[in-house]
Parts: sequence; structure tokens; C-alpha cells
Amino acid sequence: MSAKLLERNLLHRASGLRLAFKTGSARATRFNSTTSPTNQLNWQEFLKLRGSRRKWQAVTTIPASVLGFLGGVAYFGNLETDPTKLIMGVDPFMFYGFCTVGCVGAGALIGPTIGSAIWRFSNRNSIALIDAREREFLQHIAKKRVDPTLQSPTNPIPDYYGEKIGSLHQYRQWLRDQGKYRRKHVLPEN
Repeated sequence: MSAKLLERNLLHRASGLRLAFKTGSARATRFNSTTSPTNQLNWQEFLKLRGSRRKWQAVTTIPASVLGFLGGVAYFGNLETDPTKLIMGVDPFMFYGFCTVGCVGAGALIGPTIGSAIWRFSNRNSIALIDAREREFLQHIAKKRVDPTLQSPTNPIPDYYGEKIGSLHQYRQWLRDQGKYRRKHVLPEN
């Protein structure tokens, strides 16, 4: 008797699972066929995300520089040195000091890469949308910026790559600055 009851329970559960699976797949098909507004990334959100990426890059530069300094001090501070022998014509302590400063510089160069990787990991769900919008943004910048042959060492083009743009207001200001620079250098002065 209990075997029949167990068999009936299993059949009932299996039919319920099949029914749930069918209705779930129908719902998934219905929802997948409609476009969702979350699949779009507007310019304000993109520029906000772009600004947060710059902040992550700037923030991780400091600890990476400190780690580079500590690594340089740990390595070069433990080397046995003969103060009477020069290294490349320089006092060994000065040479090791320059090498430690070089380690700080290497940390400062690696820091933004680490920050960008952390930022991309934290925004991994929408990274394809961000990359597509980034390409479109850079095409806008390349199309709207001033011809680089107009610049001089004493008067460079303002924000040539649009790195400081963090909002629509700043983008419009960037466009005005580019236009002002173009008018100043293309049109003759009166």
C-alpha cells in the first residue's frame, strides 16, 4: 500500500514539475521576446559610470605606489653593499634610492590598471553595454575635437581625449571649448 502511495506522490510531483517547467519556459519566452529598458544605457548613466571608473583608477594608484615603495625598500634595503664600489658610476646608496623611487613609479603605473580591473569586475553585468557606449562616445569625441595640427607647445588643445567629461553639462562645455579653440586658430584675428 505504501509503495502505491509513494508512486502516486512521485507521479504527482513529476507532473507538477512538468507543468511548472512549461509555464516557466513560456514566461521566459514571453519576457525574452520583449525589449527591456534596462538593456539600454543612457548617456547620463554612462558618464556617471565613467566617472566612477576614473575614481577607482585614482584611488588604487595610492596603495599601489605605497606597495611599490615598500617592495623597493624591502628589496634594496636588504642588499649587501660595499660603499667603496660604485654602481654605474654612482654611490650604491644613491643608486638603490633611485631604484626605490623607480618602484614607486612602477606602482603608480600599475595602480590605474588594477583600479580599472576592479571597476570592471564590480560592473561585470553591464560591461558589454558600457563598452558599446564607450566606443560610441570616443567616436563622438574624435569627430568633434579640434584638428591636432592647430595646436602648439605653448597652446595645446584643451582636453583632447575628453578625459575630464563626467556629465552632459561637462560634455557641452567641452564642445564649447573646442569651438572656441577652433575659432581662435582658424579664423584670422581682427
